[in-house]
Amino acid sequence: MSRHALVLLGLSLACHASVLWAQSASSPSTPRSIQAEDAPISRWLMRLHEAARQQTYVGIFVVTAGDTMSSARIWHVCDGKQQIERVDALSGMARTTFRRNDQVVTFLPERRLVISETRESFGLFPNLLNRADSSIARFYGLKVLGHERVAGHVAEVVQLVPVDALRFGYKVWTERDSGVVLKLQTLDAAQAVLEQAAFSELKLAEPVSMANLVALMENTEGFKVHKPQLIKTTPAQEGWLLKSQVAGFEPMACHKRLSAGQTEPADNTVQWVFSDGLASVSLFMENFDADRHNKMATPEPMAMGATHMLTRRLGSWWITAVGEVPAKTLAVFVQGLERKK
Repeated sequence: MSRHALVLLGLSLACHASVLWAQSASSPSTPRSIQAEDAPISRWLMRLHEAARQQTYVGIFVVTAGDTMSSARIWHVCDGKQQIERVDALSGMARTTFRRNDQVVTFLPERRLVISETRESFGLFPNLLNRADSSIARFYGLKVLGHERVAGHVAEVVQLVPVDALRFGYKVWTERDSGVVLKLQTLDAAQAVLEQAAFSELKLAEPVSMANLVALMENTEGFKVHKPQLIKTTPAQEGWLLKSQVAGFEPMACHKRLSAGQTEPADNTVQWVFSDGLASVSLFMENFDADRHNKMATPEPMAMGATHMLTRRLGSWWITAVGEVPAKTLAVFVQGLERKK
């Protein structure tokens, strides 16, 4: 599944990551227009963090990946410490998703189903703010390109240029006064646009009520509530090892999934998540099922927009690597994975 398909299930502009910043920052500061001397990427990222912490907005958000286009309406409000947003899908299956900090609740009205879960933050749209990591500057450079108009707002335009072929580049438009991200393009090595996410409409400083959104989020009357849980584990505990680190990509989490009522996972599927501070990669390790996995096996990576997927059989295990990175990066991960049990 495309990362931006997940975006429209409730992963929108920098919500949970900026809460982590709010917990460590002494006080909010007014977002400041980026200048040429602001080229250090950490300063630019901090401005985006501050924008997400301070801004309330309502907008329509459009994602284009290959031949696929999706849209959603977003309500976002933050009081500096707590954030909540509502995302209504305007295309595809009807669904409304609420995110309050790390709690995500998705309403599927046609199925009368609510999925309530806790999600650790490994990077939200535009997947640029998943952690304040000084190593980002080792793998990306920042270029200030100028100004353009997006959704009726004047935007400052910057480009994040990767230093190697293991990651994509980004072009980012931020609202000049507030720093809110208006548009993001993911670029390949030839500067072709792989994926684009942008507001087509955006109203800043809208009177969005946090209390009203919380009340809607908690009203599950008439719906069946499903609460899957993530069980934290370690690769070593599960018998997995990555022979060598992929440059810039640090392990972020490793877990299994429990369904409601379970005390042990129904299968041995493990998800191991990595990030370079901007892009993320997930490795899924599960028992090999000949009937299912032989139908899925392909010699070449699959791609949708910026998201690639690569599969491999490893003895009695089936490996799936998914990430917003070039296919060669996934190949490095998959080839370096070893089973130690």
